[in-house]
Amino acid sequence: MKLGQWARLLLAAAPLLAGCGDFWQAPSGGNNTSFTLTNSGNITVSPGATNTSTITVTPTNSFTGTVTLTCAVTTSPSGASSPTTCSLSPTSVTISSTTAQTATLTAATTSTTTTGAYEITVTGVSGSASETTTVCAEVTSSSGSCSGAAGASGVFYVLNQTTDQIVALTISSGQLNTIGALTLPAVQPVAIAVAPNGLFLYVSTEYGIYLYTVNSSTGALTLGNGGTAITTDPAYTMQVDATDSWLVEAVSGVAQVNAINVISTGANAGTLATAGEKEQSVALPASTVSQLAISPNDSSSCADCYVFVGMGSGGTELILFNPGSANPFGGTGTIKLVNSAGGDNAVAVDPSNRLLYVGEADALPSATQSGGLRVFTIASNGVTELTSAGSPYAIGGTGPSAILPTSDGNYVYVANQSVSGGSTGNIASFSVSSTALTSINTATAGPTGRIDLAEDSTGSFLLAVDFAGNPDLEAYTMSSGTLTSTLTVPTGTDPVGAVAIAAAP
Repeated sequence: MKLGQWARLLLAAAPLLAGCGDFWQAPSGGNNTSFTLTNSGNITVSPGATNTSTITVTPTNSFTGTVTLTCAVTTSPSGASSPTTCSLSPTSVTISSTTAQTATLTAATTSTTTTGAYEITVTGVSGSASETTTVCAEVTSSSGSCSGAAGASGVFYVLNQTTDQIVALTISSGQLNTIGALTLPAVQPVAIAVAPNGLFLYVSTEYGIYLYTVNSSTGALTLGNGGTAITTDPAYTMQVDATDSWLVEAVSGVAQVNAINVISTGANAGTLATAGEKEQSVALPASTVSQLAISPNDSSSCADCYVFVGMGSGGTELILFNPGSANPFGGTGTIKLVNSAGGDNAVAVDPSNRLLYVGEADALPSATQSGGLRVFTIASNGVTELTSAGSPYAIGGTGPSAILPTSDGNYVYVANQSVSGGSTGNIASFSVSSTALTSINTATAGPTGRIDLAEDSTGSFLLAVDFAGNPDLEAYTMSSGTLTSTLTVPTGTDPVGAVAIAAAP
């Protein structure tokens, strides 16, 4: 089945009708079984003075233990004298519950320190787990703020449909660096999925799904499985479950979801667990599939883990999911739309599974910008919409296309691919509490293409791609939820037709 030019994968986690279970989100930072490292923002300091940023260590997936913290000035202005130095207090934190711990990063200068941007990298280590976050310290003799030019990102991947390529990239010192650009073995790519363990990546094309292994040091990709597709399904959306055992996917126009059992580790990681095995499938009530996601931390002991499938005008389907079973699918249920004339375009959930987010077209039909963000609290007995707190929230556009909760769960961003009365898209940001959202600001984005979002693994950048963009990639710094555009660049010779972006864990 041929998929249309506008096909895309919005790599966001998805919703829940009832139950527990966290959600794994591909574009988020941090190791799958450890912690994330974030900072409170860039630093501005005058020569001879000091200033600070707060480093936050947030446990994920029930992690406990001691995280040792170090810092280093990794980039300085050329020929700098008396360069900025850094220190941390304390130099380690102990995680004993779900509560995040903090340390203070201090950037120190002397009266003779050369002005300019200094990149400070903070590293947290616990056993084999290692995470980083980068702070830009701007040494200046006048008022102003750090431009972010010294920022550095983790590895991320952009899927370009027009050029039939997948491109691995990083940002360093304000420059986009291409790790590699690979031409795919088949045309019309539409979806990508990075495994939670970071070992492999899948690309869906018109002629099936292909496997790439990921270099753990550089993020470079190598075509695997002998260069042949692991399945001929032209998946419109897909994701690997948290146990790295199942590739779950759906084909647009086909009213079902499929699960393919794959090998999680070793030389054959990512390939079929059993040669010639049959897919496990479950029927959907609608065939207008837009995206799917799986509860993170899913396991055979989780009674309330799910696959969620956005179905446009059909709402969102919930499917019980047990990766320990030969057929992981269980019972189903449906979340209905606010307005039957609308559509469920995007779904996500915050990392601690407190809140479910659903982006719907025409959720606010009487408003000029009719798109809305529905927000639900998640509990073991189901989900409850925060209608008394303002849900659906106005998002400043008519076509929500991606939702990205930050890895610390404190903020959520909603991309609109269409805005009434405007020729460009936008990204709305909100701060998050357990009971409500508060609007922060709205940042302009590219033209009215298909916008997809990711947060790089260092927590330094929000990355947005736009199918109609020229250039197609925009990187924003995130300061207390406020987005500031710092880099707008092509990921190839535009137009490349960027349809999806994902960040390595």
